[in-house]
Formats: sequence, structure tokens, C-alpha cells
Amino acid sequence: MKRFKKINLNPVMTFLILILFTLVLSGFLNLIGFEATYNKINIETGEYTVVSESVESLFNLSGIKYIFSSTVSNFTAFTPLSMLIIVLIGIGIMEKSGFLKTSFTILTKFCKKYTITFWLVFLSIIFSLAGDIGYVIMIPLAALLFTYGRRNPILGIVAVYAGLTCGSGISLFLTSLDSEMLSYTLANARIIDPTYSLGNFAFLFIMAFTIIVCSFVITFITERISISKVEKYEFKEEKREVRLGKREYRGLIFAIAAGTIYLLIFIYNIIPGLPFSGKLLDYSQNYYIDKLFSYDSFFSNGFVFIVTMFFVILGLFYGIGAKTIKNNNDFCENLTHSLDGTGRTLILILLASVLVNVFKKSNIGVVIVTSLTNVIGKGNLSGLVLILVLFLFTAISTLFLTNPVSKWSILSTSVVPLFMNSGLSPEFAQLITRFAECCTIGLTPLLAYFVIYLSYLEKYNQSDKPITLFTSLKYQVVYGLIVGALLIAIIIGWYLVGLPIGFGGRITA
Repeated sequence: MKRFKKINLNPVMTFLILILFTLVLSGFLNLIGFEATYNKINIETGEYTVVSESVESLFNLSGIKYIFSSTVSNFTAFTPLSMLIIVLIGIGIMEKSGFLKTSFTILTKFCKKYTITFWLVFLSIIFSLAGDIGYVIMIPLAALLFTYGRRNPILGIVAVYAGLTCGSGISLFLTSLDSEMLSYTLANARIIDPTYSLGNFAFLFIMAFTIIVCSFVITFITERISISKVEKYEFKEEKREVRLGKREYRGLIFAIAAGTIYLLIFIYNIIPGLPFSGKLLDYSQNYYIDKLFSYDSFFSNGFVFIVTMFFVILGLFYGIGAKTIKNNNDFCENLTHSLDGTGRTLILILLASVLVNVFKKSNIGVVIVTSLTNVIGKGNLSGLVLILVLFLFTAISTLFLTNPVSKWSILSTSVVPLFMNSGLSPEFAQLITRFAECCTIGLTPLLAYFVIYLSYLEKYNQSDKPITLFTSLKYQVVYGLIVGALLIAIIIGWYLVGLPIGFGGRITA
């Protein structure tokens, strides 16, 4: 009997197959009438409306027309594309001027490997506070940090992506997403208890504990398990000790001074109440985090460019001090350095944008989440069983619907009343869903920023065989399983002991 030869599908071909599969699946599910109904709450009025969700078939002429007519506009509006291009401008000048090489050389020289990995993972988890920008900043920088430290850059990329995804629902303070979700939580809770309220620090205790523990666990997985699983990386030149002279240290002093001034001006303008301060806040919002990250705030809309300008300042002033930038031509060429050879990345982003757009248009994810929500609502569940079922169903739902707010707007109408009637608090239900997302959001290509992770794995791949889409996901499975088990253990431990999850946040209703 002949053995089947293993086929290493190129990621480009895999995306094309997934797009075609989504089209066929949407046609089939529409044909069999796959649909579900749920009660959706209006967070302003507190009234429920019955919403029916069904799969829209794209496996027909109108579906093909939609793909052809929306691909260009969807691609240009695809957030990972614009974010990556803008941030790479700043990273390019930092790299080309020598700022990153000098900084990372000093860092890797005086710090142990475990320490560097830990802080890299810790920063990735903390970046959830700033939204999705962490994917386009931390992944390229992690690759460069490991490269300058003479370590496998693929390992750095895998570790950071694990930190970003496994930490996506773990934040010390309320993020803008948490705040939106909290609006649905409170709206549903107030149907039962009109006086129910929560503060900004309702999740502080459990989040602080989880951030630290997860950072150690992800670091351990990276250094003990993933290090032997990722593709090998060979440095083309022999290891040479990088000598840092007066120019390099002078460049660092210039960069740190200029960067500090920029940051102080920036920080002053996000602090309310001081003379001429708080200019970057949206004062139409109530919570500070919403003032900072609301859709209409200058800080939110301009944060990517704010970070890029910070990088440009660091690279420029380092170059002036170290004399690696001598004229305007050097400066302009440095700006484009990281954009060289991004053709393949752009193709992957194009196909990823089509896949995400087609899947969203088909409405498959929403119907799946709605169906799972109805199963929870109809089940006579309580206590530990209810907690575990919600965790499991949310983890599954995240594979098909990655947006936390969209998912919670469906889940909350059944879950919040069910928790309160079982003697559990609404905020505990929201916490469980956020934790459950962490263990599977890194395992789906429907996450818009997955393509950044995949493209950088390919960029640093030295093998003749491509790193397939499934290989890139396989790297993350061990993180999802172990972190998922850890988060379940934390939830159960908090539940059994009955500890408060934050200031004003509790387990029981």
C-alpha cells in the first residue's frame, strides 16, 4: 500500500482554499436553513428585541459579485494593512540608524535569555490595554530582538504572538472593549436588579494575579517546549562581539533625551485636570478609559501614528548622535528600510482580508455563537457546571467570531440572567468569557492580525519548504491548551475560595 506524500501547502494556496470552502459552506448551510434566534438587549433603553440570524449564501452569482466589488475597498480598509505599513516606517529608521542594534545588543548582553523572554511576553500581555496595535509593534520588534541576541527569531515571534493572544482578555484596567462589554453586562443585570453597578477596578485583583502567572507560564512553554518545535534558524555569519563606542553611546543619549521629551508632552496631554492638559481625550465619555480609547478620541484614532513618530524620533536622534544619519537622503532612505521585500506580506494580507470579509458576510460565526448561546440558556445549569460550560462554549465560539463585543452582545442576554439566578455575579460571567477567549483566539486564521504573525514566520523562514498556515497554528496549540487549563484553574480556585475579583467585583451576585 502506497504512502501518501505529505503536502506542504503554501499559505497563499491555503487562504484560497479556505475562501472557497467558506463559499461552499455558506451555500450548504443556507440550503439546509441553518439559523438561530436570540433576544438582543438595547443598552440604552434596556428593552429586548427578538433577532433571527441565518447564514447568507455566497455560493452564487450575487456572492461572487460581492467578492469582486468589495475586495479592493475591504483591502484598503483592512486595519492590519494600514497599521503595519505605518509602524514599519518607524521601525525601519530605528533599525537602519543602528538604534535597535545598539539597544538590543546592550539588553541581550546584560540580561539572561529567560529574563528577556519573560519581559517580552509580559509586555505583550500588557499591550492589550492599547488594543490591537501590539500585533504590529511587538511581532517585528521581537524578531529583531532575538536576531540581535543571536537567538532564533521565529521563537521570538511565536512567544510574542502567544503573549498577545493568550493575554488578549487579560488586562489590569478596563480596556475600551471591556468597557463596551460592561455596558451589555450592566444592561442585562439591571433587568433583574435596577441598582446594579460596577466600577473601573472591578476585575483588578484577579487580572493582576493572572498577568504575572501567565507571563511565567508562557515563558516556560517557550524556553522548554517551543524552542525545540520551531523551524531551525542558522546565522550566516560567525558570532562577533558588537563593540559599542562613543558614537553609539552618544546616539543613545540623544535618542533617550528626545524620546523622553516627546513622551512627557504626550503623557501630559492624556492627564485631565492640569493646566492646558488632557487635549487628547474624548470628554463626551464617562469612564477615563473611554475618554482615552473611544472611537472618536484623538488618542484612539491617532495612536498608531503617535507610536510611529516616537520610533522615528528615536531613530533620527540616534542617527544624528551616532552620525549614521548625515543628511536628509540618509533619513529618507531609512524610513523605507522595513518596507523592502513586503510584497509577499501584502499578498497574504490581501487574501486574509478576503477570508475575514467573506466569513463575516456569510454570518456563519454569528449563527454558531447564537446556537451555542441557546444551548446554554435552555440547559438547567448552575454552579461549577455552568462556569465550565460557559468557558468551553465561549472558547469554541471564539474560533468563529473573534470580536469580543459582538460575541458578548449575543451571549450576555442568556448568560447574565442565568448567572444571577444561580447566585453568581454578572461580572464573573464577563470575566469567564474574556478568559475563555484567550485560549483559542490565537488558533484561528479568522483573527485579522493572524496574518501578521504568519507573514513574519515566513519572512524569517530559512527552509526550502514554506511555513504553512497549519504549522503556524500548531506552534500555538500548546500555549492555548496550557494557558486554557491555567485560566480554568484560576477561575475555579477563585470560585471555591470566594475571593473578590476586584474593587466592587465579586463572585456571587
